[in-house]
Amino acid sequence: MDENTGIFYGLSILVVALSFLFAFYLYFWVKKKKTENKEIERISLLIKEGAVTFMRREYRILFRFAFIFFLLITLLLPAPIWNGNVMNNLMMGISYILGTAISALAGRIGVLVATLSNARCAEASEKSMKDAFLIAFRGGSVMGILVVGCSLLGVALVLMITSDASVVLGFSFGASSLALFAKAGGGIFTKTADVAADLTGKVELNIAEDDPRNPAVIADNVGDNVGDVAGMGADLFDSNVAALASSVVIASSLSGSYNNIGMILTYSFVGIIASCLGIACARMKKEGEPTRALNASTYTTTAIFIILTLIITLLVDGFSIRIWLSSTTGLIVGVIIGLTTNYFTDDRCPVVKKVAKASASGSAFTILSGISYGFISAFPAIIGIAFSALISYKLCQGMGEGYALFGISMSAIGMLSIVGMIISNDAYGPIVDNARGLAEMGGLSENAIKTADELDSAGNTVKAVTKGFSIAAAGLTVISLLGAFLTETNEALLSRGLPVLTGFDLMAPEVFFGILAGSAVPALFSAMLILGVDRNAQKMVKEIHRQFDEIEGLREGKANADYNRCIDIATIGALKELIPAGVMCIVTTLVVGLIGGSEAIGGFLLGNITVGLLLALMLSNSGGLWDNAKKYVEAGAEGGKGSHAHQAAVIGDTVGDPFKDTAGPSINTQITVVSLVASLTSSIFALFSIF
Repeated sequence: MDENTGIFYGLSILVVALSFLFAFYLYFWVKKKKTENKEIERISLLIKEGAVTFMRREYRILFRFAFIFFLLITLLLPAPIWNGNVMNNLMMGISYILGTAISALAGRIGVLVATLSNARCAEASEKSMKDAFLIAFRGGSVMGILVVGCSLLGVALVLMITSDASVVLGFSFGASSLALFAKAGGGIFTKTADVAADLTGKVELNIAEDDPRNPAVIADNVGDNVGDVAGMGADLFDSNVAALASSVVIASSLSGSYNNIGMILTYSFVGIIASCLGIACARMKKEGEPTRALNASTYTTTAIFIILTLIITLLVDGFSIRIWLSSTTGLIVGVIIGLTTNYFTDDRCPVVKKVAKASASGSAFTILSGISYGFISAFPAIIGIAFSALISYKLCQGMGEGYALFGISMSAIGMLSIVGMIISNDAYGPIVDNARGLAEMGGLSENAIKTADELDSAGNTVKAVTKGFSIAAAGLTVISLLGAFLTETNEALLSRGLPVLTGFDLMAPEVFFGILAGSAVPALFSAMLILGVDRNAQKMVKEIHRQFDEIEGLREGKANADYNRCIDIATIGALKELIPAGVMCIVTTLVVGLIGGSEAIGGFLLGNITVGLLLALMLSNSGGLWDNAKKYVEAGAEGGKGSHAHQAAVIGDTVGDPFKDTAGPSINTQITVVSLVASLTSSIFALFSIF
């Protein structure tokens, strides 16, 4: 590491340290808010204990799994230990474990802060929407800052210690593999409880969403934290690290790698600065709208990043304006994709109202319209990703060999530059969702429940937007990971004096075989997760029926439900279901590579990316659309609560739950994982295949 490169590493670590101090300030600011309602405090503690118990049991399983991977990586990568350098393999294994541990830590801290914030947000809703909003947003921001800070810190430390870009892929694989299982497990848990609670409560018993008589209600609130806070945090941590890793791998193979890596680190820490400033400026007027306040913070962060990076690019010798344009293109496209997602999922827009109106004719029309609009919503997002990749490629094509792929990777860095703000918005959602339930179960006034409802509605809209943004970011990231795979493969080929790959011929049988195999994986992966929710939700519905039949006085509210039994069902079911789907993706990638070699893996990644993005966007947006259509009906449209339209909308929301919170957002992690597996094992596939 030369002196100039050390400056970039030093600035990165300094910014990360300052951002962590800001996160601690926000944490203590939230913690100082008083909680006076004993019932809310008691229920909040139940939610916290349930979330911590689930995560402890989940991480115990995942760390056993991670240890097996650590041994395999140490023995086989980047080359078999008996043929290669022992220290290189050990560093790759340690880097993998580090990525896994940091991802787990960020998720655990996020859940603890979210469960600290929910009760305070609920009680603040009794006094003012402005105060309740700020508590929820700042609570979520702790998670946002920690995730983006840990991403840059981990990558910078691995690079500083090893000076080997390939080892960063190990760190990224650690983050991605944990994210895959955490998102799948958390998603299955949360939707098991949500589906069971809705079907028995709203459809069968016609009771409120957070009625304490429903045995699944606490499990539902626990699920919001383990699925949307820990799971989504791990997901975006994974995307951010993968974007950094692919950029570093490509940059290290180019001329002027000092300037290229310097730009990656600089743009990343400027993104942290922009996110912190955007969070600090976030406010809601006394009579304002929470959705508008959240969006304004995102736009502020975006503007700060674009301006600061432009100034730095013009001032620092060796930084290219073409790279800045690529980065800015990615960020602007990300914001536009967020806006299009908002159009298809916000209850103030016509699409949600059309689905609500269709619900008046029955649940079949709710499902048909929701799926159709979900597919339509994928079109502008995928075109946006393609446009961003094409523009970035063309902008940097003339800079030298390999720079076109580097431009795409920097476009992904740009899109993910404001990820601190995106995660803050996303974590806000489950906090206000919990707060709404606590307000009802804690016996707060109708005005407090109404305030919490408004905050929750904004959270649902923003969650849909952040899911669209994260899927789009994963799309650009895996395109750049495809470039990293090509770079790693060619290095292996060159080391043996073999001809390098310049691309993938779609008519070659190995490539076509890979495309078909890769296209099938996201569909099978989604089915496995949704069936997991289906099986577990059926068990929980039976348990809810049992409690209402056997616990005397529960139906009348004179006895307490056994909440822990439902939490156990969700926990055991989620832990049982989370491993098979993830293992299937990894094993399939390895089998395809061993059968068809590097060219088959290139096709596999192309098919997996294309179909995966389509399914992820359709599933996430359809689910968000159904959720807000239900809330729109519950607000009084199409006959309001208890109407035929309401029952149909609840069915749509129930179908959409595993779409938007289990399968959809997990697919983008899946395509990242298989891309990293391909890059890490590229030397094996380059030198060996059956055909």
